[in-house]
Order: sequence, then C-alpha cells, then structure tokens
Amino acid sequence: MSSDKKFVPVMITPFDLKAQVDLGVVSQLIDFYLAAGVKGFFANCLSSEMYSISESERLELTKHIVRYVDGRVPVVATGSFGLTIEDKAEFTKRIYNTGVNAVILITGHYANVDDDDSILMKNFEKMFRLTDNIPLGTYECPAPYKRILSPEVFKSLVDANRLIYHKDTSILPEKIKAKLDIVKAAKSKRFEFYDAHSPNAMTSLREGAKGMSSIAGNFYPEILVWMCDNATDPSKAADVEWLQSEIARVDPLVHIAYPMSAKYFLRKRGLPIRTISRAHALELTPEQKKTLDQIHDSFMGWCDKLGIKPVNPAEATLSSAWQDPAI
Repeated sequence: MSSDKKFVPVMITPFDLKAQVDLGVVSQLIDFYLAAGVKGFFANCLSSEMYSISESERLELTKHIVRYVDGRVPVVATGSFGLTIEDKAEFTKRIYNTGVNAVILITGHYANVDDDDSILMKNFEKMFRLTDNIPLGTYECPAPYKRILSPEVFKSLVDANRLIYHKDTSILPEKIKAKLDIVKAAKSKRFEFYDAHSPNAMTSLREGAKGMSSIAGNFYPEILVWMCDNATDPSKAADVEWLQSEIARVDPLVHIAYPMSAKYFLRKRGLPIRTISRAHALELTPEQKKTLDQIHDSFMGWCDKLGIKPVNPAEATLSSAWQDPAI
C-alpha cells in the first residue's frame, strides 16, 4: 500500500432513451474520470442505481467497466445480493469473476435493523467461509438501511484479514478517527479506508484515510482529486482549508434529487448523459436546475483559483477507438 491518497468515484449509470444501460456513455464517463485523475472505481454501487437494475445488468455493467478500464486503476463492485448468506456468497463469486479487484459487502445486508452485532458478526464470518479467498470490502450503504460498524465490530472484521477496502459513512469525525486508529494498528498493509462524506475530506485525509469516495466526484472529480493530492501538504494548508469550506457549503445541495442532479451537472459539463434515472422518477425542477447551475459557476471559480484545468469530455474520450472484445 503506497502513501498516495486516492479519489475513487462511486459510478453513476447512464441510461438511453428506453431507460436501458448505455454502455457507450459508460465508456465516455470512465475516460472523463480518468482524465480527472481518479485512482480507482466503485462500480455497481448505490450511485449506480444498483437496486433498480437487474442481476444480469449488474454483471454486464461491471464486466464492461473492468474491460474498458483494462487495469489502469483498480475496480471494486458490490456483490452482496440475495436472500440468504449462501445467495450473497454465490453472487459475490459471479461479480468477482468479472475481473474486479475486490467485492464490496453492504453492511446492512448482514443483519436486520434491530439485530445486535453478534448476528452481524456471525453472518460476516459465514460469508468469509463461503467466499474462499476473494478480496472483500465493506460499505456502510444508506440502503436498505445504514448499518454503521462499531469500533469493536470494525476491528474484528479488519483482524480477520479478509478485507482490503472500507467505505465509511459515519460522518462524525470522532467515529472516523476511532476506526482509523484501528487501521493504523492493524497487521494488514492492504487495507484501504475511504470516507464517503465530502465535508470530512480534509480532516479524514489528514487523520490517515487512504482517500475519498463521495458522490461529489460525480459533479467535479477534479476537485476531490486535488483535495486528495494536497490535504496533507503543509504548504497548501490555506488553499485546502478554503476549498474544504466551499465543498462543505454546496454538499447538501448536490444530494438533492441525486443521481439525477449529477446527470444534469455532467451533461452541463459536456458529457452525453441523459437525465434519465430509474431511482429518481421526477424531473428536476427549474429551481433545482438553477441551484446546480450556480454550483457549476462555483466549481469553475474553484478551478480558476487553484489552477485546476477542468476536464473537457470531448478531449478525454477514447470511446470511438475502443471496442468491447466480447462483442
């Protein structure tokens, strides 16, 4: 594990006019992210509308992303789908066979909301036994409900030496620090901790998080990449603190009508992403569009102040020269 900090976007899913997954635009989106400097991808996640696409679409989408990325950066994807632990283990094997570097387990998939942590741990231990040596990760996903791992459970999972990835949604800095202290003391050198909450970026990165994996990267990945690259640089402290205040200011606004808001924003940036979502059926209101337009203006101002060149999707895309070998 290198000391480099990473921004890993939680990928959205573009749809065509028939609300089918548009793999051609997925490829252009990957080019855009890579040009922005991301160092990994989280595919088949909540931002991907994973609960609104079929099992076959989850597999097809993940397989396409792995093939198109072609080893340039790591790819992880959610695999804990199914009614039973056995079902989840089976789908985990199928998603791993797409070529991902690790399979992510949703913490809320391993215990009911009113179950105590002993049940959660029992189910995780069973999952570990049923998945051979597949590299795994955890994600405190907000759906079906947000199951935050306690420090005790988190330590037990890290010490099991099966996890290499964790996406945290604790939000509170003191809870994140408690987990990061566990990571620092752990024997595993492969384990990477990512914070999902953009307003925590500066603090979490300085406390030792490997990187960020937040939805803000589906609006302005360049900004999160810059933050990951500079948060721990004393010479950039003033700019980092200023940018963090700006990210925190707009963060609640980009969550409204997400992921439709991200699709509108990326379309405004020049990507051919339609504002079609299976998870959010309503159109954006004029007021919501106006707010996103204002955030776009702020983003351009951030880039100007920090000397960041915004990615031009037309210059970034390699899609026209690439063909999926499976076709």
